[in-house]
Amino acid sequence: MQITILETKEINIEDILVLYKANKWSSANKPNELYNGLLNSETLVTAWEGKKLVGLGNAISDGYLTVYYPHLLVLPEYQGKGIGKLIMDKMQEKYKHFHMQMLTADGRAVDFYKKNGFERAGKTEPMWIYQGNEH
Repeated sequence: MQITILETKEINIEDILVLYKANKWSSANKPNELYNGLLNSETLVTAWEGKKLVGLGNAISDGYLTVYYPHLLVLPEYQGKGIGKLIMDKMQEKYKHFHMQMLTADGRAVDFYKKNGFERAGKTEPMWIYQGNEH
């Protein structure tokens, strides 16, 4: 399996929707908002096996101090093969010197992010106004 990691916004909505639907993410139900949100992210990192999109992650940042990672997805049949780590490593090339890197994780993702250097944010509690129902 040869995986290519790219920082690119040259990606089509159909490939994105396959990835999001396979992971049962509610944002797939808002395809235009999802697509535009990803394209308007400061950074979009994609993982490809040939011409097949197998993963992606995005970052929203002020460019200097803080970065937030809203999405990191890998096709279910490709999970556990190091692709998520490759995407996070690419993000770290750009953001490792930032004062604060943030994300929200649940389920199996918690252990994944701990292995990638993240920890619970002190005594803070994650808070949101959310329109999905998968968490």
